[in-house]
Amino acid sequence: MNADVLENINPKLYKKCVERIVTSEEEDDNTTDEFDSREVFDLIRGINDPEHPLTLEELNVVEQSLVQVDNVNNEIKVLFTPTIPHCSMATLIGLSVRVRLLRALPPRFKVSVEITPGTHASEAAVNKQLADKERVAAALENKNLIRVINQCIDIKKN
Repeated sequence: MNADVLENINPKLYKKCVERIVTSEEEDDNTTDEFDSREVFDLIRGINDPEHPLTLEELNVVEQSLVQVDNVNNEIKVLFTPTIPHCSMATLIGLSVRVRLLRALPPRFKVSVEITPGTHASEAAVNKQLADKERVAAALENKNLIRVINQCIDIKKN
């Protein structure tokens, strides 16, 4: 939320997905809930961009088509696309997505968050940081960084 220096002063805006209507069904406590890409996308679409008063969905940084869910192996993979190839906020965005999912999903899931191939100049370095559990844990111990991440994932209902 650094208004002093914006890397992408005039980002392109995209149309939001239609809100899903959630129906209440009887729940069976003995059944493992199956997740789908839309459900995971709904968890991350409202994350706030660190530089703009817009969501990652509005900037097309996250898309439902870039979310993969494997319920059998308990794996979720999210690709995200920074708005510009030299985005210095890519790691922060990836951490925000990862933290949001780790907080919202059952612990049985292994979550991976990566930059969409070919969309960022430092793609390999950022992906390496986001995949390193020790680096992520250390980043989340930084009080200033976790404050910024919490601001990003403070999802407001429209």
